[in-house]
This record gives sequence, structure tokens and C-alpha cells, in this order.
Amino acid sequence: MGSSVRELAGATPATRDRYVDLLRVASLGAVVLGHWLMAAVTPDGVGNLLAVVPALQPLTWLLQVMPVFFFVGGFSHALSYRSLLRKRPEGSEDSVYSAFLRARLQRLLRPTMVFVLVWGAAALLVQLLGGGGGLTGVTLRMVTQPLWFIGIYLAMVAFTPPLLRLHERYGWGAFAGLAGAAVAVDVLRFAAGVPYVEFLNFAFVWLAVHQLGFLRADGRIRLRRAALLAGGGLVTAAALVVLGPYPLSMVGMPGEKVSNMAPPTLALLAHGLWLVGAVELLRAPAARLLERPRVWRTVVAANGVAMTAFLWHLTAMFGVYGALLALDVDLPEPASAAWWAQVPLRLALAAALTAALVAAFRTFERPAASAPVQGHGPLAALGATLCLLGVLGLSMVGFGGLLDGRTALLIAIPVSAPAAVAMTLGGWLLVERAGRRTP
Repeated sequence: MGSSVRELAGATPATRDRYVDLLRVASLGAVVLGHWLMAAVTPDGVGNLLAVVPALQPLTWLLQVMPVFFFVGGFSHALSYRSLLRKRPEGSEDSVYSAFLRARLQRLLRPTMVFVLVWGAAALLVQLLGGGGGLTGVTLRMVTQPLWFIGIYLAMVAFTPPLLRLHERYGWGAFAGLAGAAVAVDVLRFAAGVPYVEFLNFAFVWLAVHQLGFLRADGRIRLRRAALLAGGGLVTAAALVVLGPYPLSMVGMPGEKVSNMAPPTLALLAHGLWLVGAVELLRAPAARLLERPRVWRTVVAANGVAMTAFLWHLTAMFGVYGALLALDVDLPEPASAAWWAQVPLRLALAAALTAALVAAFRTFERPAASAPVQGHGPLAALGATLCLLGVLGLSMVGFGGLLDGRTALLIAIPVSAPAAVAMTLGGWLLVERAGRRTP
């Protein structure tokens, strides 16, 4: 592993934007650390530290960094799709689309499929043996929650070609159109009380952030605009929270009437703008730091396992708490002095167990051999849609109640865990078939 990382780092082209790789790793790392810190686990259940200590909620304005990951995704998708277009035979854009989907989804879905199948088998065994109560039941329900991010990312990949064409024609206007649509949705939601309209912002908010990645790929977010994004986004988000119906926390809170996250709100979009502007302002000093060989090797190594670590970090966290309870280790009252004193130990144990899980499953994150650039675009699009719905459904329903038909509402459609797994696997098979099929 050490030698391969050294070789990969040494072979990095001079034209590669290393800062993008750092942002990808740092954003996922911040999410993992945030989940570990926010979990308030007691023998009676699992709560949220931000609900126990509301004064900590402003920290989410720094730690809710998923917009940065989606921004980086837009940058990478633009480069990848344009590269395939340059290589395509004349008149084969349909096959380029299927090849693009397969290439982008492969590294994302291969480790995800393994995660789903391993946890699905474990959940089935536990429930056949009559288990599933207590912390085990909570784990079965909650361990799939981070999959929502993968579902949204799948949509971004699928919509890249048409949105990239809009970007190339309208530039900042395409971003403004998506942001304006997000504004309209919130007006209809909060002022007119239109039911279900808020779910449209799962698309408009996150795709607007994704569109900023296209602008960065074309060098259109320079220092002045980065400063405007950071300052304008921060002021707008603060004003919306103070004057509007939006909560302070930029992550979901238990029992709240309005969440900035699910579905996303205009306040979260403004938060995303401030984060994108802030990271762009830091680009130059970070680029100088990444010129150091040791620093760059660390980023390369982390990028090679980031998705696997993200998928399994909650498994590790619940494993640590389960072991502590099994050993009769006292779990202090959340936010008490004893609880804070125990934080370093819990974090160290969760990191160690995550590292062990990464060692076991990291091979599935390695890119597979490239397929020929030919395929069937509509079939690939159908597969991506099924994957998206399946992964989002599984993130909501979890693996608890696998045998008793428990469902969760995916927008307005009830979905069960078996159905979600079937959609995800079926969609993946369609994407794979489309990427290999000769037109």
C-alpha cells in the first residue's frame, strides 16, 4: 500500500488540481467526525448532542460541509464528461452518457453494494434469531442514514450532461435559474402552504451547488467572486434564520417542525454559498501546502479509502458503544463533564474500528478496468434512477423490521428495505449492462 501510494503521488500530473482532492477528503472527514461527536448514546437510546446542548448548534455552520463535496463533484463531473466527449466517435453521445454513468458510478456503487449486502445479511440473521431490540435495533435503523448522500450524488451524475450544456450556454445564469427555483419552492412551501412542493428542493438546492463546480472548472470563481459568495451567503443565511422560518442548525434535529436538511431549504443553499466561497478563498495557501510530497501522499492515500470509511463509520461507532455496554462500561449523561472526558477514548476506538473495516473492504473501492466507450444511454439512465430511489429509500427505512414489512415514505411512496435493496441492485446491473452494450 505504501509503495503504491508513493507511486500514485509521484505520477500526479502537474495539471491536476490537488486542492479538489483535499476538499473531497476533508469534507467527508468532517462529516464522519461530526457524526461521532453528535451521537449522544445512553443505555436507553440514541440522541443528538446538539439537542442536548442547543448552544452548540452554530458549530453546524462550520461542520455541515456536504455542500463542499457536491461542489467538488460538479468540478470533477465536468472534467470527466468533457474528456469522454473529446474521445468519442462522431455521433455517439448516447454511448458517452452510458460510459460516463458507469465510470462515475462504479467507484461509488461498488463499495455501497458491498455495504448493503453485508448489512442486509447481518440484519436478516439477527432478526431470524429473534434479536433487533435495544442498541442493535437502533443500529439497524440508523446505520443506513448516510446513504442519502449517495442517492443525491447519483442524481448529480445523471443530470450532469444536460446541466453542463446549460452551463456552457448560460454560465452564471444556469446557476441563478436553479437558485431561483429553490427560492420559489420555499415561497410556495412557507407562504402558500403548497403540500409536497418542498421535496423539489432536494434537486434545486443540491444541483445549484453542483452547478458552482462547473463554474469552477471553467475558472469563473476567482477571488472577488469567492469573497462575494462567502460574504453574501453568510449574511443571507443569517438573515433567513433570524427573520424567517428557518432553524439555526444546518443539520436535522429530532422533533423539529422545519429542517434545513431534509428537505433542503433556501437557508442551506445560502450556507452552501458561504462555504464554497470560503474554501475558494483558501485555495492558494492550500495549494502551496499540497506541493509538499508527504502532505500530498497523505491526501492520495485518504482519497483511496474515503468512500469506504464514510460508509462504515457509523458501523464502527455503534460497534464501540455496543462493546462498552457489553463490558459494563458506564456511559455518562451526554454533555456532562464525564461524557466530555470520555470523548477522546470513544473517538480513538471508533477511528481504530473504522480503520479495520476499511482494511477489510477497501478493495471494492479500487477502480475496475475501463470499459469501451459504447453503450445505451436510456438503459443507463433507467439504472441510475433505480439506484437513486433504492439508495434513498434504504437511507430512510434502514434494516430494522426487515421481516415484518416496515416501510418509510420516499416522498409520498412507501418503500420497504427489501424493495430498496432490489431497486439498488437492479439499477446497478442495468448501468453495468448499458456500459458494455454495443449500440
